[in-house]
Amino acid sequence: MPGPDKAINIEDLRRMARRRLPRAIFDFFDGGAEDEVTLRENRAAFARVRLLPKVLVNVSKVDTAVDLFNTKANLPLAIAPTGGISAGRYGAELILARAAKAWGVPFTMATPSAFSIERVAEEVGGRLWFQLYCVRDLEFRARLVRRARDAGYEAILVTVDLPVSGKRERDPRNGFHTPYSPNWRNSKDVIFKPAWALDMLRNGLPGMANMEGYRFSAQAGTDIVTAVGREMDAGLDWEYIKQLRDQWPGKLLLKGVERPDDAERAVSIGCDGLVVSNHGGRQLDGATATLDALPSVSSAVGKKITVLLDGGVRRGVDILKARALGARPCSQDAPPSSARWRGAKRAHAARSKSFRASSCARMQLCGVRSIDEIGPELLALRSA
Repeated sequence: MPGPDKAINIEDLRRMARRRLPRAIFDFFDGGAEDEVTLRENRAAFARVRLLPKVLVNVSKVDTAVDLFNTKANLPLAIAPTGGISAGRYGAELILARAAKAWGVPFTMATPSAFSIERVAEEVGGRLWFQLYCVRDLEFRARLVRRARDAGYEAILVTVDLPVSGKRERDPRNGFHTPYSPNWRNSKDVIFKPAWALDMLRNGLPGMANMEGYRFSAQAGTDIVTAVGREMDAGLDWEYIKQLRDQWPGKLLLKGVERPDDAERAVSIGCDGLVVSNHGGRQLDGATATLDALPSVSSAVGKKITVLLDGGVRRGVDILKARALGARPCSQDAPPSSARWRGAKRAHAARSKSFRASSCARMQLCGVRSIDEIGPELLALRSA
């Protein structure tokens, strides 16, 4: 099997991951809700956008840096949170955090991570953001916020599109339960994935370090999405966001906003940013593709608040398109089953090199020399 340094693009890395991982693990990362319409649309939306490049511009020097909350990011990119990633490769959160630090971009730690808030801060550092899952236990939730504050995290992203779990049909079909354990459905697949099996035998199946001490209502053997979804607070509302704004001293972002009226309300409460996101197509199947939702949100609040985009980003040209439609940076999940699971440092080096080179080249081909020069004038208008 070729190494990740031989990958030409993100899709190559995804195929490598598919060969390495048991089907249940791969599908957990790669799949979406129900018929996966929104999952596919997140990518299709980028394919529908056409560009009108400028010519005869001196693009011998290109700057991919962007100001993100008054701090320079070397790429218009933040690493999105993905729960359970160490089930694909042990230590994935630490690997990703180190890669983000090396790239000079923020890393977002997921609540259901295999490594604790404190350990990532102590061992890696860099620009750390914490994704907050709003569990029903209010005291436990408040403790998560305090831990992120005390560990020096720059920002909290509150996931607001998860009042209940989406129906991800690949997981029960594959017998993917929490805690994960090989069974009669997947044991054959595990046997033929020796690299993954050896990694798990050596290090053990990952848990959720930040959730230690939490009393789950779901019983063992429940599919993993249902188990997590049962713990979400379906009563979460704007009043809690107001309270959190008063309690949290750092940057506060909402992740999962697709409506301009919701975006305007976030501004009125004092949020510092928002992520236009549909949870990667893993919650409401039929939700609008994030790139399609971006322009109206950006038009409503883009001059008042930092707008990021999440979902469907695979190439440097995608970042350019999102920027032209109103996103400041992109939150890149790339896809969840790609470079994170195979080849560790070499995979992330390949991924970083791919995005840097692709971003620079596409900017040069469009006749722009900096991120600030990317605007709607680069978009070709298309008839309905």
